[in-house]
Amino acid sequence: MNSGIDTYQLLTVTHKTASLKTIGDYVVNIGEGQDLKELLQNLKQTFGMEELLYVPTCNRVIYLFTGDVQISSDFIETFFTTINPSLAKRKNRIHNEVSYYFGEYAINHLYAVAASVDSLVIGERQILGQLREAYSNCQKMQLTGDNIRLLMRFTVTLAKRVYSQTRIGEKPISVVSLAIKKMLDAQVAKDARILLVGAGQTNILVSKFLVKYDFENVVVFNRTIEKAKKLSRKFNNQYKELAALEDYQHGFDLLIVCTGATEAIITSEMYRKLIGQDQSKKMIIDLAIPNNVARDVVNSFNINYIEIDTLRALAQENMAFREREVTKAQQIIIEEVNEFEGQFKQRQIEKAMREIPVQIKKVKSKAINQVFRKEVELLDENTKELMERMMNYMEKKCISIPMTIARDVMMKQELV
Repeated sequence: MNSGIDTYQLLTVTHKTASLKTIGDYVVNIGEGQDLKELLQNLKQTFGMEELLYVPTCNRVIYLFTGDVQISSDFIETFFTTINPSLAKRKNRIHNEVSYYFGEYAINHLYAVAASVDSLVIGERQILGQLREAYSNCQKMQLTGDNIRLLMRFTVTLAKRVYSQTRIGEKPISVVSLAIKKMLDAQVAKDARILLVGAGQTNILVSKFLVKYDFENVVVFNRTIEKAKKLSRKFNNQYKELAALEDYQHGFDLLIVCTGATEAIITSEMYRKLIGQDQSKKMIIDLAIPNNVARDVVNSFNINYIEIDTLRALAQENMAFREREVTKAQQIIIEEVNEFEGQFKQRQIEKAMREIPVQIKKVKSKAINQVFRKEVELLDENTKELMERMMNYMEKKCISIPMTIARDVMMKQELV
């Protein structure tokens, strides 16, 4: 049985090898009346794994396992067609989309994932939380043991070190988060009158930030009234059809617009109606492609205009900054992989040493009660007491000597 770090093996499908749509084909499919725990335990038993960590996310799926499992192309095919029988008709996909790592390479990959070096969005910390949650779930399902527990403990430590010693997570790189940062930098009041035009995915994300920062005075406009109604529940349930925007006369301080329109919907005429006699400076965040705000609005009125092209350029600049930090993160990962290998060996020695006291006690008991029982019975009480003390002394020494020798060997290996 493999007792070194090669016991760690990892099969994964990520955004680098497959589309986000097809990654779902490699996730454990829970049918009606089925239980995830039972499915994973059967998977673990069928393929001879000692421990199993299953991590499904929107842009990757990981199967990290331990044990003396021989991995081949046939194994990988069988493993994933067991998870999803429909893949049997598309075996070429399996070989193109599945990556396999073992030993230090498996650990390196898990570390890179946890530190968001291998993430779809470099520097996003969400993946560490997903890893921890997946481990907690697998632990509850009795799929993991001491080896994966040890690796996860060091994985979390590694990720925290990368986030604290590099700037990989700094500088926002999503256009929505950058837009919100611009809004906060402008010190928009918490009670500001906000018009949220459009209820698609972009503005749903915008709404999460608005809620996070306690902006509640929001009116939602959308072509489909039901979507506007649903989104408005996050605030004060103010919503209207998009057609009603032109006649809206309650004023605003901030306009956030993102619709699927192919031409500008905020024209000079509409904007003039929206502001009425109010000449104060407004903020407009235009997240649409093409822009939803006409250029003459930007040029003719007193507004702080933030458009998506500017935000995207800033996002690319920030991404380049994060990518430069990846080199520092990778160096930390190399150091931590080496550290883990030493700690793993030490842990295996400690586990092996646990058995020594038990076995020595058995030898002692057998010597007194079986092998030398008759001779012991002939001894007087004082001699028996002395013999017991001597045996106890020898027992302690016999326990400590192997551990001392093992530690010395470990230290010499590290020096080499």
